[in-house]
Amino acid sequence: MLFLLILSFFVGFIFHSVLESPNLFEGRSLTANVSTLFERGSTDPHTPIRLRIPGLNVDAKIEQVRLTSSLAMDTPKIPADAGWFSMGPRPGEIGNAVIAGHYGWKEGIPAAFDNLHALVKGDKLFVQDKDGTTITFVVREVLLYGEKDDASAIFGSSDGKAHLNLITCEGIWNKVSKSYSDRRVIFADRE
Repeated sequence: MLFLLILSFFVGFIFHSVLESPNLFEGRSLTANVSTLFERGSTDPHTPIRLRIPGLNVDAKIEQVRLTSSLAMDTPKIPADAGWFSMGPRPGEIGNAVIAGHYGWKEGIPAAFDNLHALVKGDKLFVQDKDGTTITFVVREVLLYGEKDDASAIFGSSDGKAHLNLITCEGIWNKVSKSYSDRRVIFADRE
């Protein structure tokens, strides 16, 4: 019973920002749209499959990621890949699509977002979906979040526009927690 209560609280929290968007469910039922967030599969022609950032020489395959057992956004399994949070909007849809990538992989293995810190306002990002459509995003803002900072803006948007937010680790490596101290976030808007 306690598990169900915690689970329902979490699901409500995750979708709160999604449901706040006034245009997200325009003309469609809420139930159909929430279930769509859970049922997206590899056969969907609008599933993002590639992220290109020409200014950084990034051309990464996009994996679909969900939540970990500790209810955090998962990361891609392969260091050179990026991971789209498939429980949220697709890149190009209204709201904040979120893509994570690794930084500073062990043994010097190159990771997709090793140079994400070099992006600046005005740089362009390109996401290609399964049917070959490419959507362009323009960097609006670059922020660095500490471990304890409120990062809810990464997942939530209520302005009725399509955004793409990239997130990676940065800072000092903590051997105990096996994580970096900071998170770099690139906020981009659909062109």
